[in-house]
Amino acid sequence: QVQLMESGGATVEAGGSLRLSCTTSGRIGRLTCMGWFRQAPGEEREGVASIINGGGPSYADSLEGRFTITRNIAKNTLYLDMNHLKPEDAGVYYCAASGASVVTRACKARQASAFKSWGQGTQVTISS
Repeated sequence: QVQLMESGGATVEAGGSLRLSCTTSGRIGRLTCMGWFRQAPGEEREGVASIINGGGPSYADSLEGRFTITRNIAKNTLYLDMNHLKPEDAGVYYCAASGASVVTRACKARQASAFKSWGQGTQVTISS
């Protein structure tokens, strides 16, 4: 397992933008699948976006194209750019990573079982 640390959570007005970052203790290129999850109070953890080596990103349909997941391999950092934020986007956002191997379908579907390492989370609050 690798250590993951999220940052960038903040309080932002509805309609605003925010960038979350996740730094890793290991080489990000060795992590076949990485993703972002979020959890609102009283709700189950939801897979927001994922990205797999050799493949493109996958997103939850509910995002309507507002979020973008990217990686900077040189900096061992995963990002989540969030635009046009809505009140329902509020919650704790978690970064997650698989090991060297992963079931591609599970990664693209953002299934929690595909991920072995998790960060502590960063809080995103939306003010209206």
